[in-house]
Amino acid sequence: LMADDNWTEENFEEVVRKAASTTVTRRKSGLPKDLIIVSIPEVVDDFLRNFLRRASLRQTLNSFEAEWHSSAQKAMTEALMRTMAAAGISFIHDALTHRQLLQSELEAVRRETDQLRQEVLAAGESLVKLQRERDFHWLQYQKVAENKSTLIEDYNQLKKHLESYGPALRQLDDKFKTALRQKMLLSLEKDRAQNTSEARVDQESPQINKTTLKKTDCTQKLSAKSPMKRHPKDSEFPICSRKMNPRLKSPEWKQPSSFSLCCSIRAHKLPISCISLHPQKLILASASDDSSWKLWVLPMVLRGEGHSDWLSGCSFHPDGSKLATTSGDTTVRLWDFALGSCVLTFSGHSQPTWGCSFHSCGHFLASCSADRTTKLWDLNSQRCRLTLRRHTASVNSVCFMPFSNLLLTCSADKTLALWDARLGVCTTAFHGHLHPCYHAAFSLAGDIVASCDSGGVINVWDIRKPMPGVATVDAGPLGANQVVFSPSGKMLSVGSSDGLVRLVEVGSWTVRTLSGHSDSVQSVTFDHNGETVISAGSEGQINVWSELCVNEEMKN
Repeated sequence: LMADDNWTEENFEEVVRKAASTTVTRRKSGLPKDLIIVSIPEVVDDFLRNFLRRASLRQTLNSFEAEWHSSAQKAMTEALMRTMAAAGISFIHDALTHRQLLQSELEAVRRETDQLRQEVLAAGESLVKLQRERDFHWLQYQKVAENKSTLIEDYNQLKKHLESYGPALRQLDDKFKTALRQKMLLSLEKDRAQNTSEARVDQESPQINKTTLKKTDCTQKLSAKSPMKRHPKDSEFPICSRKMNPRLKSPEWKQPSSFSLCCSIRAHKLPISCISLHPQKLILASASDDSSWKLWVLPMVLRGEGHSDWLSGCSFHPDGSKLATTSGDTTVRLWDFALGSCVLTFSGHSQPTWGCSFHSCGHFLASCSADRTTKLWDLNSQRCRLTLRRHTASVNSVCFMPFSNLLLTCSADKTLALWDARLGVCTTAFHGHLHPCYHAAFSLAGDIVASCDSGGVINVWDIRKPMPGVATVDAGPLGANQVVFSPSGKMLSVGSSDGLVRLVEVGSWTVRTLSGHSDSVQSVTFDHNGETVISAGSEGQINVWSELCVNEEMKN
């Protein structure tokens, strides 16, 4: 076009006129104002540029280009973008628009760069602090490691030093135990000799009257009617069903508040389930879940192992020379102190045995079990003479009335039963507990029975009356595990699951507590004079409560 000489101003005016007519036509067509795009042909643009260049109007040309691209073109571009966005048409940016987008992106990148620079500086400061802390802790670790190595060397030296004393300590311990065992056996032999001499005197001067003959005849008739076969070594129950208990005394009454903790013994590592006092001497037997029993004269004298499971109960023979134990292995074992071993093992229960009790004559042993039965064992014939079945749940305790053929049992079926051991007949049943019964015991006079249950309730019964109930004492809310009478019968001692030993005064029924155990109290007993209370707990500790407190605490 620039080279065409025929190009004149008339042609330019004609082109402008056509463009204006095209614009007016589009407006008259009724299209929206936003969609009308003023289109100027490129010919006009080129003509203006060439015209200004020929006339050497450089400044005008530069102004034209600046205004054309900065204002007109920008407005047209924005209008086109809005129009195409409304029509859903993508728009390809020209170089200027693309440059503006790049500049905005560049500014955003610079802002992010500044922010990252600040974060990097903060992270660098944190890294420096962490490095300093690491160095500090590393120095501390090196010091601790050096101290540890020094302590290990000292420990190894002390261990070697202790091992050098081991043989000498074992020898001294064996000698000490042997001396104590011999001393105890001598005292037991003296007691046995005295009992034998008294028995010979009784045999040399018998007094048989008509009543005795009648009782003997009745016993023979009953035995003849019994369907069980007799064993040649079977023992006979004493003819006199009751006689005065020589241990029954009336010592001076001691108020419960006068008892205080005298000493504590770490007897076993596992819970102690039962303790029993020697009939004549201050010798205590303890049975534990560690499958062993121990004899204590403060300190330990003897230890026995033979059961394959935890021990649940123990009881001294009336002459004090033997000990019976019950266990979770379903057996009942008899231990002879003179021999230092188990002499009899009774196997007949099908589930764990919970407790045992000797007859005052020493020839019979009763045991109770979780199999809901009570068995009577004959020590001479070494067999089961009777199996008592009445309870509908586990039989938790068994006890012979002192110097009598009556046997007391209590069960998880919430009842107590009184049996005639000669005939195997239940003579009386006691109903009154609302929870499973854990233990029952006679007073030494044999006229009162005390029982306790899992709700902490203690019931006292007078078996001489048709309606045996006497009193009820609530020592709950936790269970009462064992209850025993004092020798005078004026006080009860109760071992509770809350770690307390409760002393109940018979008659006024006031309750005092002794605290010293850190776990459940499983067993309690009085000494022969009723002046000392001994308790054992699940933490394996034996506590002695007395007025005559000893400052020294003895531990195993």
